[in-house]
Amino acid sequence: AGESGKSTIVKQMKIIHEDGYSEEECRQYKAVVYSNTIQSIMAIIKAMGNLQIDFGDSSRADDARQLFALSCTAEEQGVMPEDLANVIRRLWADNGVQACFNRSREYQLNDSAAYYLNDLERIARADYIPTQQDVLRTRVKTTGIVETHFTFKDLHFKMVQGGGMAVRKPCWGQAACAIIFCVALSAYDLVLAEDEEMNRMHESMKLFDSICNNKWFTDTSIILFLNKKDLFEEKIVHSPLTICFPEYTGANKYDEAAGYIQSKFEDLNKRKDTKEIYTHF
Repeated sequence: AGESGKSTIVKQMKIIHEDGYSEEECRQYKAVVYSNTIQSIMAIIKAMGNLQIDFGDSSRADDARQLFALSCTAEEQGVMPEDLANVIRRLWADNGVQACFNRSREYQLNDSAAYYLNDLERIARADYIPTQQDVLRTRVKTTGIVETHFTFKDLHFKMVQGGGMAVRKPCWGQAACAIIFCVALSAYDLVLAEDEEMNRMHESMKLFDSICNNKWFTDTSIILFLNKKDLFEEKIVHSPLTICFPEYTGANKYDEAAGYIQSKFEDLNKRKDTKEIYTHF
């Protein structure tokens, strides 16, 4: 499913089983880190207008104007100039910006926004080289089909990652030994960027239904990976699961809520007698 952490899992396989990213490969992600950081703070500032949230310090309005003036060139060049970094730092420290960030379920925001913005001091240094963790956190939309190869215990694995409309076409997976279907637990209270009427979890369930019960995958093992549990655990205490599942009557606690989501996906399997879903958190 979209924005469920598929690319992160592929990156983790490279780090764990293929000696990770070289320094040169990490350097190549520098522009992506900068872009993710800039796009995150811009998304928050734009949302403040829509949500009618004021800056804690009125002088931050000038910083916001500078942000939009400086960001385009910075992204095009893949850099983080000192003046832009200072603007972002002041904005991120503002009480109004933090209030808007805390309402991020009401608009589209990168999951790694706080990770990068909280570490801006390090990221903005002239000698900055992304760490393995920085690379893991980067977000680049997957389009088409991406193959990754790695070896584990003398076995060679080929992971084929589908993004966008590619995951809806069964031809890429007819020869697959197993399908890892990733779902972001934390997406239960979010909507799609392209369709604000569609809940992301509901969309994931529709996609899982179409793959799990597809005739091409009758003999293919399916691993249901319920991802982003850390974000879900933080979120569930103040954002009820009934946003996604109005019929839910359990507690808004991690174990019970996550178990309910697991059962909702597993219940979509129409061949329970012959096909098992292997669920992992």
